Amino acid sequence: MTAGAVCAPRVRSRPPDLPDALRRAAPLLPAVAVVALLAVPAPPAGDGSAGSGSVADAASAVLVLHCLVRVLRSRARPLTRTAALVLGLPVLAVTVASLTAGDLAATLPGLARYLQIFVLVPGALLLLIRDRRDFRLVAAAVVVLALGQGAVGVAQFLTGTGASYQGEDIRAVGTFGPTDVMGMATVVAYGLIISVGYALAGGAGAPRGQRALALGCAALLCVPLLLSFSRGAWIATAVAIALQLALSGVRRAVVLTLTATALGVVLVGGLGIGSQMITERFDSIARVADAPDQSVTDRYTMWAAATDMWRERPVTGVGLKGFPAYRDHHASLALSAASDTAGAGMGFQRQPLLSPHNMYLLVLSEQGLLGIVAFAGSWAGLLVCAVRGLSGARRPATGAECGLVVTGLLVWQLVDFGYADIGGPSTVLTAVMLGLAAWWALSRRGGAATA
Repeated sequence: MTAGAVCAPRVRSRPPDLPDALRRAAPLLPAVAVVALLAVPAPPAGDGSAGSGSVADAASAVLVLHCLVRVLRSRARPLTRTAALVLGLPVLAVTVASLTAGDLAATLPGLARYLQIFVLVPGALLLLIRDRRDFRLVAAAVVVLALGQGAVGVAQFLTGTGASYQGEDIRAVGTFGPTDVMGMATVVAYGLIISVGYALAGGAGAPRGQRALALGCAALLCVPLLLSFSRGAWIATAVAIALQLALSGVRRAVVLTLTATALGVVLVGGLGIGSQMITERFDSIARVADAPDQSVTDRYTMWAAATDMWRERPVTGVGLKGFPAYRDHHASLALSAASDTAGAGMGFQRQPLLSPHNMYLLVLSEQGLLGIVAFAGSWAGLLVCAVRGLSGARRPATGAECGLVVTGLLVWQLVDFGYADIGGPSTVLTAVMLGLAAWWALSRRGGAATA
């Protein structure tokens, strides 16, 4: 080696310029558009319920067509056998439920919705995401949306322009309005879990400042999640983050748990951000069996009605979109049949209760044993593959952050399905979440994918 070679300056690799970055991100822009367009308010349906035909839903159709064109051009076998099985089970279930329903035409909207959320959009993202950078791009879009919706929600609480809650217009609902009170809570919870996943997995292979940025986003998103007053979202988030902490190691879990506890004390106790109402809402979780409020009574009544529908038709259920038609025949007189909504720019109206607000019971009542076995098997397979991929990705360079994010998101959704079901404009984000999970769990490039 010559002296000149020894003294030669080290050449640093220059980061790609903006056109190169945009060119690389182009295949994922339709997915980012789906997430971004969720910020556009969707008008409620004619019956007062949360509508589902939003611009984000239209963008999801563009995403699926975009993916289809790319697959046809590549002429490659797109899915592994495991991926085809996991995504194919819901197709089998909803097809049989549609064919065995009394009114086939009435089931078509439900068929399209199920395929959109559980098959088409997740499958498109599975095929379009190439590596951890693509995964990070879509995940970052979700976090940005969550921060934006959270900021709107906090402003609604502070200015009294939110949805009605205990006689005051203070419930944080973001741009989703009072007909989709779970919308903002779902978006914020997704963003919080993604942020926690990246904060826990930050290490030598992570971008500089990733952990600090992720922790900051997580701290900010805790506030609107509390102000959503959504007990189901609180429970699901606590379970998901507890699992993420356990998977990341005991030492790190203890440190972050203490930090989160201190933050909660400061926000709720010290600053008094809705402390009394939040405390009462937390206390009501323990009283749901002894002294349930009307919303809990309605939910229990609809759960019982869904179970009765399944007993009447145990194999195939009453058919897609059949729950509203059979509800009154199976529900007791304790059901109020509609909930009161107001605030967030809308006047008072009665919102019909068209589902049992439990995804498992909705599938069981409308699709029977065949449907619940197919869907539960698909979700369980996705979760098992995600955890198995995480166990082989402990080093920072092998994508542990993706595994922690996906595992947390899946567990959150599976817990939340015990209190909620698909419906409303925010549901399309569930499809995006399942797409991120499908890439990590089912793709040849997932698991131990390199950046």
